[in-house]
Amino acid sequence: MEITEVRVTLRNEEKLRGFANITLDNQIVIRGLKIIAGTNGYFVSMPSRKRPDGSHQDIAHPVNSETRKMVEDKVLCAYEEMLKSSSGRTKESATQTGRETSDKTETTDSTEM
Repeated sequence: MEITEVRVTLRNEEKLRGFANITLDNQIVIRGLKIIAGTNGYFVSMPSRKRPDGSHQDIAHPVNSETRKMVEDKVLCAYEEMLKSSSGRTKESATQTGRETSDKTETTDSTEM
């Protein structure tokens, strides 16, 4: 499996730093990953829904730690690139794929599993 695209949209909230969408093998998109500023640095929260009892249940998630690390590394790398590219600019989203456009910055990087 390969993460073929990562799209990041920045937020400037206390803990929520951004949202990410990932594309797997140019075939499946997972939307709604959250980039969170935690006490020990940034981490990626998978998309979830709130249950009637107030708890949250992941909608999609990696089934092993290696895949979770791959997703988190890829998303956080795209987030860091977005921060660098948006310094002094008003850019709102970046994509890692290998193209550059006038309204978003895109860099090449693919991760295979």
